Amino acid sequence: MLTLGEVHTGLLQNSGSLSLEHTTQLLDLLVGQRVRRSERPIAYVVSPDQLTGVDCRLPTGSGRGSRGVGTVVSHAAMTGGHVLQGSTYTQLDRAVSNRRLVWSHYLSRPGWVETIGKVDIRDVSRGFLGPTYQPQTLNLGAISARLMDAVQSSARLDRQPPFRTKRTRLRWSVIPSTEESAEARGTFRVESDTLRTLELTAPQHDVPALVELCEDLALHDWLLTTLLSLMEASLTGPGTRAQKIDRLRPAIDCLLHLWMPAARLDESVLPVWRDLEHRPGFTRQWQTSVTRIRDQVTLSTIALLEAPTR
Repeated sequence: MLTLGEVHTGLLQNSGSLSLEHTTQLLDLLVGQRVRRSERPIAYVVSPDQLTGVDCRLPTGSGRGSRGVGTVVSHAAMTGGHVLQGSTYTQLDRAVSNRRLVWSHYLSRPGWVETIGKVDIRDVSRGFLGPTYQPQTLNLGAISARLMDAVQSSARLDRQPPFRTKRTRLRWSVIPSTEESAEARGTFRVESDTLRTLELTAPQHDVPALVELCEDLALHDWLLTTLLSLMEASLTGPGTRAQKIDRLRPAIDCLLHLWMPAARLDESVLPVWRDLEHRPGFTRQWQTSVTRIRDQVTLSTIALLEAPTR
């Protein structure tokens, strides 16, 4: 069984942070379905799951043709009233028949895509995680992007974000481990300015826990990427120290308090976070950046205090 997903992360197109109540209203995308929300350790809201039917070729590393029919699950999530995510995922399973069945069969298995014909799941994983999209194949990213666009177009938003930044995409796959006692392990790669990939190996597919892991990783990768970009543009640009600090103010107001890696994750997927912290060192780089910002603020304050009064 192979699990595939893609998470898009970006800044909400609004001048200020939304309250928990307003975020809940914004993500109430399906009538009669419950919006999940929590306040601790930080405000977090998830829209109801939506199903999308697919019937298409599957991406493969070898280029071998294969077909999948079924449904994928998607939802939107908001963290701290500022950061919006669109997340889509599905599980692949061998079809009971070598032909397409009626849609009622696939709707009875929400979140599953059945493969028709012989399929190598590792070949599909390589193709899905490839840096370039293969035309006319399963495109979970398009569904995530469409969901984010739908939320961003809401009349509840003023479309005046505090700063400009790019969306990032995390494309991920989970391959079952042959060792039942093994811990979940992952390989994280930065493919481009906006694309990241994560290849996971897990002994058992606790799909909700894995989805939350990937969304949490995508969130913190976006936070780090955005903070570094704002620092580079602000601190290396022209102007006085006070002007540079003023350009950093949106980062201080909107981003610094959101860094809480693995705060909501299940114990079963924590080894992946520990592995990522050991090698790329997400938190070390974040803390170093935050310290630099605070040092700049301190120096700017000292300069203002020492400035002669007129």
